[in-house]
Formats: sequence, C-alpha cells, structure tokens
Amino acid sequence: MHYKVPLVLTPQPEGGFTVTSPLLPELVTEGDSLDEALASVKDALAAVVEAYADLGRALPQNTLIADANSPVWLETVVTTP
Repeated sequence: MHYKVPLVLTPQPEGGFTVTSPLLPELVTEGDSLDEALASVKDALAAVVEAYADLGRALPQNTLIADANSPVWLETVVTTP
C-alpha cells in the first residue's frame, strides 16, 4: 500500500535525526543520517498502520493513496554535491 504522511525531521545535538509526524503522533523513528532516518520511516509507518488496525482505528482521511498510479504531491530533502 502507498501512504501520504507529513514528516518532521529534527536534527539531534549528538547527530542524526528524529522523525515524527504531526498527522500520526505514534510515528517516531530516527537515523544517523537523513537517508537512514527516511529509510526507517517505512518500518515505523508499518508498525503504526498495524497498531491502528489492531485497535480498530481508521487512519486519518487522505492518508491512504487509493490509486498508486495517480499523481502525489511530495516535498523531500535533496542533497547535492
């Protein structure tokens, strides 16, 4: 399944980033780099989706992308050399 979820990447004083979501407060993960932090979101989101299902809770409206072939607005962090 495909999901659209806003993410907040917060730099940590000791290095790395913590990732949270204002839409899904249960989603919390981290990584030593931006790439690692963003890669860990997939597992964190899967755990949140599973927890919501176990609790019988629906995900917030417009979180699930019903048609994976439709356009999706995405803002992301891109680094250049």
